[in-house]
Amino acid sequence: MALKIEAIITLLKEHDLLKKVSGATTAVSFTNIEYDSRQVQDSGLFCCKGNFKPEYLTKAAQNGASGYLAEREFTDSALLGIIVTDVQKAMALLGAAFYGYPQNDLFIIAYTGTKGKTTSAYFTHATLADSTSHRTALFSTIDTVVGPDPEQRFKSHLTTPESLDVFKNMRAAVDNGMTHLVMEVSSQAYKKNRVYGLHFDVGIFLNISPDHIGANEHPTFADYLHCKEQLLVNSTVCIINAETDHLTDVYQTAKATSQPEAIYLFARQGAQLARPLTVDFSYVSTADTLEHNAIRLTAETARANDLAVAGDYQLSIAGDYNESNATASIIAAGLAGATADQIARGLRTVLIPGRMESYRSAHHGTIYVDYAHNYASMHALLGFLKRENPAGRVIVVVGSPGNKGEDRREGFGKALSESADAAFLTTDDPAFEDPETIAREIDSYVDHDRVQIHFEMDRKQAIVRAIESAGPADMVVVAGKGRDPYQKVNGVDVPYETDSVVVKNILKGFKNNE
Repeated sequence: MALKIEAIITLLKEHDLLKKVSGATTAVSFTNIEYDSRQVQDSGLFCCKGNFKPEYLTKAAQNGASGYLAEREFTDSALLGIIVTDVQKAMALLGAAFYGYPQNDLFIIAYTGTKGKTTSAYFTHATLADSTSHRTALFSTIDTVVGPDPEQRFKSHLTTPESLDVFKNMRAAVDNGMTHLVMEVSSQAYKKNRVYGLHFDVGIFLNISPDHIGANEHPTFADYLHCKEQLLVNSTVCIINAETDHLTDVYQTAKATSQPEAIYLFARQGAQLARPLTVDFSYVSTADTLEHNAIRLTAETARANDLAVAGDYQLSIAGDYNESNATASIIAAGLAGATADQIARGLRTVLIPGRMESYRSAHHGTIYVDYAHNYASMHALLGFLKRENPAGRVIVVVGSPGNKGEDRREGFGKALSESADAAFLTTDDPAFEDPETIAREIDSYVDHDRVQIHFEMDRKQAIVRAIESAGPADMVVVAGKGRDPYQKVNGVDVPYETDSVVVKNILKGFKNNE
């Protein structure tokens, strides 16, 4: 692959992004584009983005770069300079062009929402397995799947990667025979223009609640909501959970760029909506226990009936809060051409790493590993467990990330006060903050008359103590990290066994000592 300077100039001018080109442009062609100076190769274009330091450009030149893309000119560099008004937007456009616009060869289903994106994405990926002959790629918070072989599946680093990585992975998926793609799109993806210029066949808006508000993320909730809504603006068909907060704003955003017949609404049967809208699909729980979860989906409009996906479905994971995620995935899969039988098979058998993973202990109850990482998801998870097992205690291991999502700390305190009996506050990606300071802040929002609080900054030891404190009827929830194999500490990804492995090893140790 290669991208000529003439094509770059034309593309950037079309989007009113080009300020100037410094240096000779005769016969210049770039054979790789990178934003990491360590990855640059001969005849490469280096993108100076984010927390850029001039020494990165020096390193890129040493590695063979012949040009750079930046928002300012570096006069001391001998490389060709392409100076733009917005490097993130420019990088997205050039990434799509360099990789040959792979999105045009994929049917793309994209999810956004404060909670449920990963579960919904996995549901949809599984429901399309049969109908696409396993030719569906997946870009999720947990895994990236670009092909059918094991080596074509790898751990993700961001919910939505940088634009160059998005298009690079799309190109790999297309080259590996993939015809469909299910992906999560975070609010930061729009805030940082990681998906600038990208259009989706189906865009799903699951829900919205305060999260990711802070100095390094969204300055206000209004900004957070606006970024979430951009998925609907950039989708041909929109699916909206009609029970979402701010429904009027969300629906009007979808209507601004989509005809009403291209907007599908769904809600739980009997739900009171924020505005009088006709839902296309309603669902009702037909089984909702720790062991069994099932829903009945009803088509309420003619166009919903035309999709032929109404019926009864069993879900592979518990939790009434997962029923809306399943409903969204059923509609999306139907729009992608899957049959009701194919969808049912996928929902019944899918395994989602780090989501409601349960482990039974002979003497210490049931341990759940779940990625719940904000108030909305923690409230739903703990509330469900408390309702299903009122006789047992709910014991929670939880921390909160540093230098982002500061509002989560109050949310965790509130969720613990509502449904937990005890909590072990610990470390979870503290970044450049002191994990105990974060834990103390969570504690400041806890109702101590209802919840017994323990502090243990060694996360593994916190899990050990929580499980040891549980009785046979209790439930231990290890929340926040799921199968994340790292702790982010002072700018370094420190290897971590994952919560799932820690729990398995603890329980194995109990058995060996019995």
